[in-house]
Amino acid sequence: MADTEKSEVSKREEAVLSFWKEKGIFEKSLKKPSPKGSFVFYEGPPTANGKPGVHHMESRSFKDAIPRYKTMRGYAVPRRAGWDTHGLPVELEVEKQLSFRGKKDIEDYGVAAFNKKCRESVMAYIEEWSRFTDRIGYWVNQEKAYFTFEAPYMESLWSIMKHVSDEGRLYKDYKVVPWCARCGTALSSHELAQGYEDVKDLSITAKFKLKNPEKLNLKGDVYLLAWTTTPWTLPGNVGLAVGKSIVYMDFKLAGSEGTFIVAKELLGKVAPGGVTRLDREWTGAELIGLEYEPLYTFAKDLASETEKPKFGETAFRVYEADFVTTEDGTGIVHTAVMYGQEDFDLGQKVGL
Repeated sequence: MADTEKSEVSKREEAVLSFWKEKGIFEKSLKKPSPKGSFVFYEGPPTANGKPGVHHMESRSFKDAIPRYKTMRGYAVPRRAGWDTHGLPVELEVEKQLSFRGKKDIEDYGVAAFNKKCRESVMAYIEEWSRFTDRIGYWVNQEKAYFTFEAPYMESLWSIMKHVSDEGRLYKDYKVVPWCARCGTALSSHELAQGYEDVKDLSITAKFKLKNPEKLNLKGDVYLLAWTTTPWTLPGNVGLAVGKSIVYMDFKLAGSEGTFIVAKELLGKVAPGGVTRLDREWTGAELIGLEYEPLYTFAKDLASETEKPKFGETAFRVYEADFVTTEDGTGIVHTAVMYGQEDFDLGQKVGL
């Protein structure tokens, strides 16, 4: 854009930036008296293998405002820039450049050579990022920027982790994480979102036969109807979840034997026709603890001898969970603890 076409705002911004640079205002702010001590800021680093965007300007506005405020309040605020040079996005970008299809291509190419390409890739747009940083008036020390691929940085993190471990503040446990079968690695939520798309999920409703219907003053074959969009996880079922305050009711279905229980609010969706309403109602709290017959016995059969007794104590029962709603399904959720974050958290909580 020619100078004659620039807005008055742009001209004023550039004049201020020029004044700051000429007079070394940022550097002077670091040397001013700081009676309140230090407020240290390390930038949560961006990855420089892509161009900066509007969202970076937004986040950096916040990153800039707080150190400036702390400086005015009497703190010394050294601000150190940084570059995130690790992560799947970097590797995927290089794979595209090399027309790789998966992990085997990387191994054939050579891990060391691939790492070298990744190091080069993360530096691709650093100059543009530097210009962007200066133009938006973001005060941060770019001369002493840290890079996460540098050995001192990685070693310092390992040192910190060792101290934490030595103090007994680390423990080993299980966690459900998104997994990329193609890359052979776990994914962060950010990495997972890069491939986000809406898809149509097929769902099924499975019937689970109660072992103790008399607790509801019912006789005969009584089934809880549970809805799931992951029917392939049904062999791993170990529990059913209900909403504590949701109202449930029983009904009979034309052409089917037995009595079925679903959330009252969803009866019209579950069985829109041929239904005999029995008008007996319970809250989810009254269903908690009911036992049912498993659809499959794989989970119990495959358990170790020390784990099998747990099935008699906790598995194949109804539990309360706050993630159960009446927006879809039956108001009863099939739970296989190793196949979903919410399922796993519930399993940890109740000992499945």
